[in-house]
Amino acid sequence: MAGNSFGTVFRITTWGESHGSGVGVVVDGCPAGLALSEEVVQGELDRRRPGQSSISTQRKEEDRVEILSGTFDGVTTGTPISMLVWNRDAKSSAYDALRDRPRPGHADLTYLARYGVRDHRGGGRASARETVGRVAAGAVAKRLLAERGILVAGYVLELGGVRADLLEGLDLSALREGAEKNPVRCPDQIAAAKMVRAIEAAREAGDSLGGIAEIVAVGVPPGLGEPVFDKLDGDLARALMGIGAVKAVEIGAGVEAARMRGSDMNDPILPGPEGPRFETNNAGGILGGISTGAPIVCRIAVKPTPSISRPQRTVDLSRGEAVEIEIKGRHDPVIPPRIVPVAEAMVALVLADHLLRLRAARI
Repeated sequence: MAGNSFGTVFRITTWGESHGSGVGVVVDGCPAGLALSEEVVQGELDRRRPGQSSISTQRKEEDRVEILSGTFDGVTTGTPISMLVWNRDAKSSAYDALRDRPRPGHADLTYLARYGVRDHRGGGRASARETVGRVAAGAVAKRLLAERGILVAGYVLELGGVRADLLEGLDLSALREGAEKNPVRCPDQIAAAKMVRAIEAAREAGDSLGGIAEIVAVGVPPGLGEPVFDKLDGDLARALMGIGAVKAVEIGAGVEAARMRGSDMNDPILPGPEGPRFETNNAGGILGGISTGAPIVCRIAVKPTPSISRPQRTVDLSRGEAVEIEIKGRHDPVIPPRIVPVAEAMVALVLADHLLRLRAARI
């Protein structure tokens, strides 16, 4: 099955299915000498782990990571880093009735069209469970970036029509700290409470909600990215669109740029003690596919969870008849809160890859 690897110099390959024995990742291209432990990776996995609050799936997975290779005495050796997480709480029987009945909003039919066979247990490879490997690899990338003063963090900006009001002047560390104080990962505590109420109302109605997450990277040096086909924003868009449930990606002003004049969109350039700097950041930290040194700002639009308890129309493939299904099992009523660490990981992987590519391109 092609399409399981990502990156050029810092390259990852994820593997495993939702209800298989386990899930994991192989990270290749990480430089030697980087301090790395299972505890570091575990910290990131704990942020995406299921069953942490009443607004997430109640599947109880500890997601304990095992680093099988690529480290010695607490540092990376420069060889492939292989990481494994066992599946402990998969309940496949909940999906038996759906073997021949593709779920609306899921990839059941498209996987069948592509491969001629599919794992119906929890969506198999198309499940969000696959993102365990991405987050584990992202933990390695974040360590690499942190050593160079780069921080990547995200939060929920909007959920169920409720939008956060972010105070001006708050730095990224403060935004992340505020986001981690509530189950919806929103830095605006008032908006967060409204989001929780909206989630509860949707769940009582047997429905789900979508939202928007914002991911920001600060400390990124100018010069990352390639000017044509491997633009930094192009790779970020590909990375973020590669996460299940993401339906749109914005960089900087994003869609709003189409409604602006050039005089408003262009970021004025000012002199600074460390060289020229930008007064505003409508470009989202990227011009011509190359980082400017300003914060990189990405937003993702996340669709509502497709697994809902309301009756839905589909087809019984074994009989070719129209039927109604009601999806059982344990599912997130909203995706954005748990997608935040996944999106952070994908942004970190892109930045780590381009950072190493820049180093390789200079004498």
